[in-house]
Amino acid sequence: MKRPTLPPRVRIRARSKSHRRLRGVLTLLIALVGFGFLFSAITPAPNQAEAGAVDETQIAAGAALYSNSCITCHGENLQGVPDRGPSLIGVGQAATYFQVSTGRMPLADNSAQAPRKEPFFNPQEVQALGAYIQANGGGPEVPTAPDGTSAELRDNAAVAKGAELYRLNCASCHNFTGKGGALSQGKYAPDLGPATDSQIYAAMLHGPENMPKFSDGQLTPDEKVAIVTYVQSAKASMDPGGYGLGGFGPVSEGFFAFIVGMGLIVGVMLWMGARA
Repeated sequence: MKRPTLPPRVRIRARSKSHRRLRGVLTLLIALVGFGFLFSAITPAPNQAEAGAVDETQIAAGAALYSNSCITCHGENLQGVPDRGPSLIGVGQAATYFQVSTGRMPLADNSAQAPRKEPFFNPQEVQALGAYIQANGGGPEVPTAPDGTSAELRDNAAVAKGAELYRLNCASCHNFTGKGGALSQGKYAPDLGPATDSQIYAAMLHGPENMPKFSDGQLTPDEKVAIVTYVQSAKASMDPGGYGLGGFGPVSEGFFAFIVGMGLIVGVMLWMGARA
C-alpha cells in the first residue's frame, strides 16, 4: 500500500518552513559566537592583571628561604606539621609580613605567646617570603603604595573616627593608649608603640594569637586605616609627664595615690596606738 503523496505546493511550503528554521538557528549561533569573540576582545582575562604582578624571581627567593627556615614546622606544602606549626594555607602575605617583620617568626621558644623581637630576615627577605606564601597558599595582602613600598596609611583618615572605632574594637585588650595588657592563659595584648602602619593593618587582617580577624564586612579598609591613624596619632601625642602606670590614665594614678595614702594613714595610726 503506497503512502499518500502531498501536493507539490504543500511540499514546497513545508520545505521552506524547515529552511527558515535552519537559517534562524544558524544565524543565532553565528551571533552568539561573534558576541563571544567581541566580549573576549574588549574584556581582559581575570588572570592577566595577576600574572603581571607576579615576580617569579621573588617567589623563587622566598621558596629558598622557606625551605631553609620554615619547612620543618610548617611542612613542605604549607600544610603545617602537628605539634610544631600551623598550616599557612590561606593566611596570605599579611600574616607572613606581620609575623616575620616583627621578629615573632622564626619562633624562639614554645612559650604561651611569641614575643616581638629583632627581625631575623631583612625587609627584602620578608617580602620574598610573603610573595612565596601568597602565591602558593593565597589569602589577604597588606595594602601597598603605588611604588610598591609600604603605605603610610594614616594620611587618609580622621583621628576622631579612628578613636571611636578603636574604642569599640581594640581598647578592651590594648587599652586606650595602646600600651597593651594581660589576657588569659599567659597571653597578652602587646604594646602598639613599636608597630608600624603596615604591621597594625596586617594584624587586623591576620588576627594573631587571641586577636580576632577583621574582615572588610566588619571593618572596611577605610575604617582600618582610621584605626591606624588614631594609634599613630596617640603615640605622637605629648606626654603630660608623671608616672603613667601602664598608660591606663588618671584613674589608675588616682587609685594608686589613694591606696598609698590610706596605707600611710593606717601605718601612722598603728604607730601612734603602739606608742600610747
